[in-house]
Amino acid sequence: MTDMQTSAVPVIAIDGPSASGKGTVAQRVAKALGYHYLDSGAIYRIAALAALRRGISWQDEAALAKLAQELDICFLDDEIYLDGEIITEAVRTEEISRGASEVAVHPALRRALLNLQQSFRKAPGLVADGRDMATVVFPDAQTKIFLTASAEVRAERRYKQLIEKGIHANLAEILQDLQTRDARDSQRAVAPLQKSESARLLETSDLSIDQAVEAILDYSRADAGK
Repeated sequence: MTDMQTSAVPVIAIDGPSASGKGTVAQRVAKALGYHYLDSGAIYRIAALAALRRGISWQDEAALAKLAQELDICFLDDEIYLDGEIITEAVRTEEISRGASEVAVHPALRRALLNLQQSFRKAPGLVADGRDMATVVFPDAQTKIFLTASAEVRAERRYKQLIEKGIHANLAEILQDLQTRDARDSQRAVAPLQKSESARLLETSDLSIDQAVEAILDYSRADAGK
């Protein structure tokens, strides 16, 4: 596919803070439209997990950038693969979630992963969620959404998810971690978490997942008709 053909492939870019529900919502939107799906957060989680397994510090920017160029990543049938191994659950732990936020501050790593993320743009379309999908990775996205909720609501959602999985969790600690992560993601020097000027704000504190999905589908239909 030529660059011109690729640029014609519609993209729905969904950005937002941690635990805002954008991953679940984005997957459902992609399924409803028959589009490909990119969980950009998983890319950084994979990088954090790979670094941890290889003894690379999350603060070692040069080593992380080199590692990023060697990653063998595959998304298939709702599973995430690294070097042929299923790591879907391994990248969802709180430790790796924190690690993803830490490694994401490094410009060299972000540059190394940019082309990988853009390679997911294939016909008939792509739904991509993350922190900088609309601002950096797909600035020409047809539909741009900034999906958020209050820190308290997001902490409660994360707490319930962990408890349902049988994982011990402390609500106060989760809230503190989210607030710390929000500050780090929004204040980093490169590609900070921020709402694109052309993105629609979707506040989901009082919305169900189905309501958020339907809102984005409505936006995408409106944008496709422009």
